[in-house]
Amino acid sequence: MSCKEKAAFERRSAAARPAVTESVLMYQASTKIQSRSAHGRYARLRVIATVALLGLYYLVPWLSWHGQPLVLFDLPHRRFHILGLTLVPQDLLLLTALLLLAALTLFLFTSLAGRLWCGYACPQTVWTEAFLWIEQAFEGDRHQRLRLDRAPWHREKLLRRGGKHLAWALFGLFTGLSFVAYFVPARELFPALLAGTLSGWALFWSLFYGFATWGNAGFMREQVCKYMCPYARFQSAMFDRDTLIIAYDDKRGEPRKDARGKGATGGDCVSCTLCVQVCPVGIDIRDGLQYECIACAACIDACDSVMTSVGKPRGLIRYTSANRDAGKPFRLLRPRTLGYGAVWLAACAGFIALLALHSPLRFDVLRDRHALYRELASGEIENVYTLKLSDTADQPRHYRLSARFADGEVLAIAPSTFTHQPGEAGTTTIALRAAARDDGNPSRRPVETVAIELQDLDQPGIHARRNARFLTGAQH
Repeated sequence: MSCKEKAAFERRSAAARPAVTESVLMYQASTKIQSRSAHGRYARLRVIATVALLGLYYLVPWLSWHGQPLVLFDLPHRRFHILGLTLVPQDLLLLTALLLLAALTLFLFTSLAGRLWCGYACPQTVWTEAFLWIEQAFEGDRHQRLRLDRAPWHREKLLRRGGKHLAWALFGLFTGLSFVAYFVPARELFPALLAGTLSGWALFWSLFYGFATWGNAGFMREQVCKYMCPYARFQSAMFDRDTLIIAYDDKRGEPRKDARGKGATGGDCVSCTLCVQVCPVGIDIRDGLQYECIACAACIDACDSVMTSVGKPRGLIRYTSANRDAGKPFRLLRPRTLGYGAVWLAACAGFIALLALHSPLRFDVLRDRHALYRELASGEIENVYTLKLSDTADQPRHYRLSARFADGEVLAIAPSTFTHQPGEAGTTTIALRAAARDDGNPSRRPVETVAIELQDLDQPGIHARRNARFLTGAQH
């Protein structure tokens, strides 16, 4: 067979063979990440932050201030006790300002230090860290957990896994109960639980948040940060070239040596992959900045320890910025941070002003629409009003009412004193009486402004004033 005939035969044979299709999976199940423990200065900072934040979370419901819980959202009585300040639904503006201030604080710190919140203070990070401590206590460090994953089920594996999940469940339940303690006083919630008299709603939400903690911190972990948290998606909008990030110095690290320290010369990276092993989200920081990075700095601790052991300078992986990597000076004060800082200071000033002007006593006065005014037998003119009172007291309060015209004339008011019980709607009908002065005096107008003042008799420093319209009966 000639060469041409052989080539033609191969083409016909290739055409006769069925085409081989390659399957490409559009979704691949995530691989379980078994992160290695990191040791170093940033690891110590994470431990301090985790212990401090968890301690505050579990301790605050038990603290009180002047007989009131330090933080309690009392939904049945519509009272929000926050650091000695009692708020009611009418204080929505103050609550909104507090949330706005918290958001601006997050934006400011993100523009300065990157994802500092994600790495050290986010609840998902904090509880995941606590669950990892429990997991390491039962199953050991990374290599021991990997061996346990590959091992068949036996008595030791069952005991270790069962003990871990039992500890996780108890810790999650305690977390759920502590969360509910921000809505039900802790000194009532936990004794009711032990006595078996816990209400259905309190039990439901305790189990719900306990299960959510067990699932998010025990199983989902980095999946929450990657796919569920919106902050990872829009935080880059607050970054600029001077924002602190965690980055690998590829100019110094490349070309890499192999794991035995051999191979290409010139690069400091020894391909130990410890930076990948300690990463809680399973990324390789050497591939560049990635949105999955939560800036926990575990890779910095791991790399610094390796560089110290091989006699190289620390900082192959470090906190830096894009401008610093390009040889430009780092600028802390720049338009973005100055703008965020100015808005943040303005928000702080506004919030402080709202706190300074906040009064625990509020009332409104509404005229009775069914009658304009009444002329009494004594010749006085009477106007009837509905007084709606809102206070933040949890004890009965005694109040005194007074009223006067702009020219100083005092009006008779009934009732002049009354008692307001906590939890009441606070609606009271009052009547104001003034002498009729329809004597042809042109200065007397048919409608006068009357100032009604409400004084707390138990705490004289608390008072409030409202203006209302008073029909005088004058004819012009």
